[in-house]
Amino acid sequence: MYIQHLPGDIYVTKLDYERLSTLVQQPLPASAAAQVAVLKRELKRAHLVDSYDILPHVVTMNSRFRLGKMRSSEELDFTLVYPPDADASGQRLSVLSSMGVAVLGCRLGDRFQLNGPDGLVSYWVEAILHQPEAAGDWVS
Repeated sequence: MYIQHLPGDIYVTKLDYERLSTLVQQPLPASAAAQVAVLKRELKRAHLVDSYDILPHVVTMNSRFRLGKMRSSEELDFTLVYPPDADASGQRLSVLSSMGVAVLGCRLGDRFQLNGPDGLVSYWVEAILHQPEAAGDWVS
């Protein structure tokens, strides 16, 4: 799986970091190995922020956001969730999916690329529709 963040900085709450670090240490299906490796790498480079200090324009766990597909008018709305909460419709995006790992910690306007069936596809964070920390509905 290839992910490239532009410009490269991501922000993760300390609470999300703890929960995600626990997740990647658990036994997971072999099919998730590549995503787990990428998530571990992303967590190592993340800027850690207290939940009450995270800026409201950052994609955190359980955030609802809109992505724009570069060179297209396509828009995609997702909620970033832990694997058990993901759904088949794709609206609830697992943090262990390629897109989920890529968008974790991105800020409004950030761009990233994913390797798709037709080559590299570029996306940008168009809107943060709901962030739990900004709304005050996160739990420690």
